[in-house]
Amino acid sequence: MSSGAPGIVVALDGTSGSGKSSTSRGVAERLGLRYLDTGAMYRAVTCWMLRHGVDVHDAAAVAARADEPRLESGLDPSAPTITVDGQDVAVAIRQADVNAAVSPVSAVPEVRARLVALQRALIDEALADGSGIVVEGRDIGSVVWPDAQVKVYLSADASARASRRAAEEGGSDVAATEQSLLARDQIDSGRAVAPLVMADGAVHVDTTAYTLDEVIAQVVDLVAVVGSQA
Repeated sequence: MSSGAPGIVVALDGTSGSGKSSTSRGVAERLGLRYLDTGAMYRAVTCWMLRHGVDVHDAAAVAARADEPRLESGLDPSAPTITVDGQDVAVAIRQADVNAAVSPVSAVPEVRARLVALQRALIDEALADGSGIVVEGRDIGSVVWPDAQVKVYLSADASARASRRAAEEGGSDVAATEQSLLARDQIDSGRAVAPLVMADGAVHVDTTAYTLDEVIAQVVDLVAVVGSQA
C-alpha cells in the first residue's frame, strides 16, 4: 500500500536528458509509489531486435517480430529491473548500438501498440492492489494513461541536457551528445504514431535552472495538491 498517494497515476513525459528518470524515481521513492520506465521497454525491444539480426530500419521486419520478445519490468523505484526472455538487459539497453537504433524501432506502430498494452496492464496491476505509480515516457499523459491525475512535462535547454547525458555516459563529447539529443527530439516529435507532445492538462517544468531535488519537490507538491482535492 502506498504511503503517499494510493491509487494515483503520475504521468511524467518529456524530452531526452530532461531528467525524467531521476525525477520519476525520486518522486516514487518519496511517496511510496511504484515506478515504470517505459523508455526502457522500447530499448529492450530494440536490444532484442539487434541481437536477433533484425534490420531496425526496416519497419516491416521489426513489425513482423514485435510480439516475440518476452519483457518483464520491475516496478520498485529503488531497484528497477528490465529483462528480455528472462535475461537482465539493464546495462545492455544503455549501450551505443541501442541508443542509435531505439528511435526507428519505437516509431513502428506494432511495437508501440504492444508496449502500450503492456504498460497499461502494469498500471492496472499497480492500482488493483491499492498502490499508485509514477510512469515516465514520451506519450504517457497523451496516449498510455490520459486519465492520470497528475501530468507533468519536463524539458530543459539542449546544452544542459547534453551536459547531463554526457556526464551519465562517463564524459562523452558534449557537442556530439547535444546533436544526438536534438535529432532524437525531432524523430520523437515528428513520428506519425504517439508523437512526443505535452499532454492536455500537463504542468510544464523546465528543469534547466533547478537541481534534481528541486524538481522532485515540485512534482511531489503537485501530487499533494491532487491528493488534497480527492
